[in-house]
Amino acid sequence: MHDIIKMNNLGKVYSTGPVHVIALRDINFTVTPGEFLSVMGPSGSGKSTLMNILGCLDIPTSGEYFLAGEDVSKLDRDRQADVRNRKIGFVFQGFNLLPRMNAIQNVELPLIYARIGSATRTRNVLEALELVGLSDRADHLPSQLSGGQQQRVAIARALVNKPEILLADEPTGNLDSKTSAEIMTVFRRLNEERQITFILVTHDQDLGRMTDRIILIRDGSIESDTRLN
Repeated sequence: MHDIIKMNNLGKVYSTGPVHVIALRDINFTVTPGEFLSVMGPSGSGKSTLMNILGCLDIPTSGEYFLAGEDVSKLDRDRQADVRNRKIGFVFQGFNLLPRMNAIQNVELPLIYARIGSATRTRNVLEALELVGLSDRADHLPSQLSGGQQQRVAIARALVNKPEILLADEPTGNLDSKTSAEIMTVFRRLNEERQITFILVTHDQDLGRMTDRIILIRDGSIESDTRLN
């Protein structure tokens, strides 16, 4: 099976005038399709920088990043955006829902930006809401939904373009423990049923232990890479 993600000696340095800050150094790991893993580490460890590179939101200073066999580490911003829109979905701590739009309209936004026709948009949106168990809340505004339901809408929006990879950055940070567990159950079910590759970026050890593999980042380097299942 080919790796969906492969990083070779990847590094990231931020420079401000004469000051150089090493955010990542010598990052090497692979991910196979359908894996369910977490990237963990304390604040300032480099895990957010790594997520931005994984999500084609930033480019490394050195090394290589292959996504589905394509070296995306040297692409310009337009090409990166194209790869990102086709292959990656994002879920963030803040739900980032537009308050005056209902669930359908919020989930539909990526398809509108991609200029997908209305019939296909409707079909994909309803399917995505069904996947997260929110078909009966499709016409509700964010203010009419609980925090957990709002995050489910955000997950549906991330899924609507049928990505191969879903990156979740502290996705339960604004939720209580019970709701967090429910969201993780949604992730696990989608991973198993749809074979979507899930990468969870978190500092929460309880969430990390719910995944199959933990990559621990400290001071910009991989300290450990542990398979739990």
